[in-house]
Amino acid sequence: MSKKMNPLILIPSRMKAKRFPGKPLVTLFGKPMILHVLESAHKTPVSDIWVAAGDVEIDDAVQKAGFLSILTNPDHPSGSDRIWEALSKIDPQAEKDIIINIQGDLPQFDGKIIDALLHAFKDPHVDMVTPVVAFEAGEDVSSPDRVKAVVTWDTDSEETGRILYFSRSVVPFGASTFYHHVGIYAYRRAALEKFINLPESPLEKAESLEQLRAIEAGMHIQAVKIDVAPLSIDTAQDLENFVNHRTPNLMA
Repeated sequence: MSKKMNPLILIPSRMKAKRFPGKPLVTLFGKPMILHVLESAHKTPVSDIWVAAGDVEIDDAVQKAGFLSILTNPDHPSGSDRIWEALSKIDPQAEKDIIINIQGDLPQFDGKIIDALLHAFKDPHVDMVTPVVAFEAGEDVSSPDRVKAVVTWDTDSEETGRILYFSRSVVPFGASTFYHHVGIYAYRRAALEKFINLPESPLEKAESLEQLRAIEAGMHIQAVKIDVAPLSIDTAQDLENFVNHRTPNLMA
C-alpha cells in the first residue's frame, strides 16, 4: 500500500434488503453477520473501518461489539449514496483519499483483495477498482444474478485491466473465459463524489446495475483478477450454503 494513500473502509448495511430482510443481524456462528464482515475487514491493511448503518439496530449491535458505526438516512437508494453520507460525516476535512466499499453480506473474504485494489491506484488514470473472478467449469454463467464483467486485460500481466461493460447477460459473445464481478469497490474520493452526483443512466436502468453509470460517464473502472470469490449471502439459501461449505477454522 502506498504511503501517500489514506484509505477508509465503509460497510453499508441496512435491514430492509428485499431478498433477505434483516440479514445484517442474522446469527451466524453465534454472532450477527455484520460482525463477521467487520472482523474480516480488520484483517486487511486498512485500519480505519466504519459501518454506514441504515438502522438503529445495526448501529447499536456494531458499537456494542466495540466497532465503529455511524447512522445514515434509511431511505438511500444505494450503498454508494449511503457511504457518501457516512464519509461526509466521518471525514468532513476530506483527509481520506481512497474509499473502499465492502458489502455487508460478505462475512468471509481474503484481505489480499484489498491490497490488490489499493495497488491498482498507482495508475493515476484509474477512478475506481473492483475485483473479478473467472467462472469455473459447471458454474451457471447464464444466471442474471451473476453479473459478468467485460475486461480489456493489460497485456503485460493479464491480472488487471479496464472494464468496458457489466451485464447480466452472457458477454462477451464467444469468449473462452467469462468473468464474474465481485461487489467490492474502491474509489478515489473525487470519483465517488462525481459518481453519486451523476443522474441514473440509460444502461444502468436497462441492466439494473449502477456501476454502468460510471462507465457511461467515461470513468475508468479497473478490474483486478482474484482466484476465489467470497460468498455473498443474498438469500436464506445462501446462508445455508455458507454454513455447510465454509472454510474450516476461519469463522472462529
